[in-house]
Amino acid sequence: MFIASVATADGVGYPSGFPLLPHPGEMIIGLISFAILYWLYKTKVVPRLEELYTERAAAIEGGMEQAEQAQAEARAALEQYTAQLAEARAEANEIRESAREQGAQIVAEMRSRAQAEAARITESAKRQVEAERQQAVVSLRQEVGTLSTALASKIVGESLEDEVRQKGIVDRFLAELEAGEVTPEKVTPAGTDA
Repeated sequence: MFIASVATADGVGYPSGFPLLPHPGEMIIGLISFAILYWLYKTKVVPRLEELYTERAAAIEGGMEQAEQAQAEARAALEQYTAQLAEARAEANEIRESAREQGAQIVAEMRSRAQAEAARITESAKRQVEAERQQAVVSLRQEVGTLSTALASKIVGESLEDEVRQKGIVDRFLAELEAGEVTPEKVTPAGTDA
């Protein structure tokens, strides 16, 4: 029945009962259009897409290679920086040690100079004290001699103004005084009874 109704349709060779089947002219035009599109895609679009894909893959691989190269360069730069840093630290340590040694040497030099200067000043002071002592002794001898001759001449009653005699008496008296031979009991005036 279904077949009979298809055969009796009012169309010329085209079954009207099969709405899903396309018209033969549309089918031919569709096949020609498909062939043209297939040819366009095959000759123009697909090669261009493959070219773009190849470029993109090359760019990605190149980017990866560049990244690896940049990473290797960064690693080399880090190693170089680390080596330079270690070298700088070693150099700083050497400079610090050298400065420490120079400082110790300067301190030792300054200490020896200060000690030499202190010894020179001490020696100079000793010489000056000795000279002043000698000057005081000479001055004191003269004064003691003058006073003792004046006193002795008053006690003895004769003049002891002769310089040679006076000097001999004074020297002998001072020598006895220094030796500790003169005591207050021994020094008594000539005219008195002790």
